[in-house]
Amino acid sequence: MKYTVIATASGTNGRAGLIETDHGNIETPIFMPVGTVGSVKAVHFAELRDDIKAQIILGNTYHLYLRPGMDIIERAGGLHKFNGWDRPILTDSGGFQVFSLSANRKLKDEGVTFRSHIDGSKHLFTPEKVVDIQRSIGSDIMMALDECPPGTSDYRYAERSLRLTQRWLERGWKHFNATEPRYGHSQAFFPIVQGCVYEDLRKDAAKHVADLGAEGNAIGGLAVGEPVEQMYEMIEVVNDILPANRPRYLMGVGTPANMLEAIDRGVDMMDCVMPTRNGRNGMLFTRHGIMNMRNKKWADDFSPLQADWPSIVDQVYSKAYVRHLFVANELLALQIASIHNLAFYLWLMREARQHLIDGDFASWKKQMLVDVQQRL
Repeated sequence: MKYTVIATASGTNGRAGLIETDHGNIETPIFMPVGTVGSVKAVHFAELRDDIKAQIILGNTYHLYLRPGMDIIERAGGLHKFNGWDRPILTDSGGFQVFSLSANRKLKDEGVTFRSHIDGSKHLFTPEKVVDIQRSIGSDIMMALDECPPGTSDYRYAERSLRLTQRWLERGWKHFNATEPRYGHSQAFFPIVQGCVYEDLRKDAAKHVADLGAEGNAIGGLAVGEPVEQMYEMIEVVNDILPANRPRYLMGVGTPANMLEAIDRGVDMMDCVMPTRNGRNGMLFTRHGIMNMRNKKWADDFSPLQADWPSIVDQVYSKAYVRHLFVANELLALQIASIHNLAFYLWLMREARQHLIDGDFASWKKQMLVDVQQRL
């Protein structure tokens, strides 16, 4: 994998870049739709490619490991062959799922033991096994196993958690370098910076990660309950240390405003379930603000979802019709909303990139933050 900074702009730490992988190039900053079980909920790959213009999607190691299982994915020739997506794929390590299944997991130096949410069966993830699983999946970018502590963790817990993550990272990095890709294309390994909201822990973690010299680095453990101001502060602390000649991936973030603030602080890659999950519940993000499609105000509004928008669903469907679909619990509503929101998120990334290249990102961002946070 190769990363190149294409442009920077005054008044911001943001940058436009290019990531080159064996499955295609990724123009940064980029938002990555979440495809937990090898699919983005309610969205065809044709729509992801042509309407949404996604350049990379995510898969989830925990979920794919449990179902369909590595035997099926290996026999298919990897996840790209199994699901038909021919562009880059990033897989997480399962660490966040371990965090969210806290009632059903046990952490120790060896790894994490957890029970499947599907059938209650018991499994062990070690740093080495997580690398092996992602070798079997064949993702272009794989993540190190980590523990994601709650944003409200006290210092003692956050430090203990970080030391465990760092020990796991050393083992995972060693195993990654001792193994080879399975399907003829290269794979990159991203360490993850943890440390909760504590500056000294974040600095320690960022230095430890930076010293490895991996092809890219990630920032985890944010947007998990801490105040948003602390999230932005921790991004700044970490990005002052992480190397500028490597892509920086902020995991699990976020709202359009969160993404613009992260880009401003030097983040290149982001992912979040928000555009699809919130979309399925009737919330549409637009360049002019946020719409709740269940509101009665849209019942007789026959204008397009967004008249000045290139997405196909926005040109075809009216606000009144989409509201009708949601009220009627029609599945098409979920598809339209998911496509719309993802198309908007990817449009926002392309616009941010262009304004970084043009040199006026700071002034553009200031106005865009006002627009995208309005309730319509």
